[in-house]
Amino acid sequence: MRVAMIGTGYVGLVSGACFADFGHVVTCIDKDAGKIERLEQGIMPIFEPGLDELVERNVKAGRLFFTTDPAQAVREADAVFIAVGTPSRRGDGHADLSYVHAAAEEVAGLVDGFTVVVTKSTVPVGTGDEIEAIIARVRPDADVAVVSNPEFLREGAAIDDFKRPDRVVVGTEDERAREVMRQLYRPLYLNETPIVFTARRTSELIKYAANAFLALKITFINEIADLCEAVGGDVQAVARGIGLDNRIGSKFLHAGPGYGGSCFPKDTLALVRTATDAGTPLQLVEATVRVNDARKKSMAQRIANALGGEVRGKTIGILGLTFKPNTDDMRDSPSLDIIPALQAMGAKVQAFDPEGREARHMLNGVDFRDGPYGVAEGADALVLLTEWDEFRALDFDRVKAFMRGRVLVDLRNVYKPRDMEAEGFDYYSIGRAPVRAAVVPAPAAAAAE
Repeated sequence: MRVAMIGTGYVGLVSGACFADFGHVVTCIDKDAGKIERLEQGIMPIFEPGLDELVERNVKAGRLFFTTDPAQAVREADAVFIAVGTPSRRGDGHADLSYVHAAAEEVAGLVDGFTVVVTKSTVPVGTGDEIEAIIARVRPDADVAVVSNPEFLREGAAIDDFKRPDRVVVGTEDERAREVMRQLYRPLYLNETPIVFTARRTSELIKYAANAFLALKITFINEIADLCEAVGGDVQAVARGIGLDNRIGSKFLHAGPGYGGSCFPKDTLALVRTATDAGTPLQLVEATVRVNDARKKSMAQRIANALGGEVRGKTIGILGLTFKPNTDDMRDSPSLDIIPALQAMGAKVQAFDPEGREARHMLNGVDFRDGPYGVAEGADALVLLTEWDEFRALDFDRVKAFMRGRVLVDLRNVYKPRDMEAEGFDYYSIGRAPVRAAVVPAPAAAAAE
């Protein structure tokens, strides 16, 4: 089949390359001529493991193309995917649909014959109706079916998520459109992937509901981590104990500094706004947004407490800046809250991230270093903020030789408290008591024996 993908951002580029790898002929379209030129040269605009090889293979096979001119690709397409950004609208938190609406208008003027117009972008419930109305206004004679097909891609594992998904959700009641979508995803039927066909509005809600539930799950275990610290529990053991219950599951139960990224922050906020407008406020999701925002802001004080409550004049090394490993995405990363707060307290911050180049444009006054040991140099405290693999097996003799202090704050629970204290660090993690605080003196009678 022939596919036109409007937008070469994270979702559009990954989806387009994967559809091409399924054997379809895909043209990815973007108004940014510089981005298209770089893509034609094999230069990826994002960091995603395996994406460059996937793109190169399908370009060479003659199945994947890039252009700034949508006319021919849309005219020849069996399916046109809208995969443009839907950021939070400034001022009210609603999803900004201006790019989606503009894409719908452009597509409406170009379609030829029956065409399935698919919303891949994450959009509020009812957006498909709006797209349908836009196309009918611009081209009353257009023979189109508007379909919702939300993405469920995790940054850092997007290709595997596309090719081996838990499910594919398709929102349409048009049988012709269903058949086109079946053919597009036909390779997944061989793996017995569930293809969930539902009404369009239901499909739009599924994406928001899924992200909101995962965000709630993260926020829940973060609050349990705080309770563990207060009463002497171990949040990792708690997470394992409840995660082995099949009704709960083990994923998204890793305590940390709060969620960030391109999806959870904006999607939870957009869902809250949609529900409020509908007169059915989602109080659990509202609390999740509020608690997560407060948590990210509180992490700087947690670091300060590890240094005795005062960071003025201290040097703090930050390992990791992106919101998660295996991505270059800085959007709503906890580092964007933590580092400015530390600087406001008077700390000097030096940092390193393997792929977070955008941080240089988003964080002022940071001394960016070339690697983890450069970050440790002269540091009074070292903070592990993003759990990149290269931070999981540090040479701690070397780290100590470079550091001025001995404070290690592990906001991702990568290391074990007992191991780090044996290395000579004042070690602080999330939801686990330091070893020194967990030691209970033996009773006097027992000690005398």
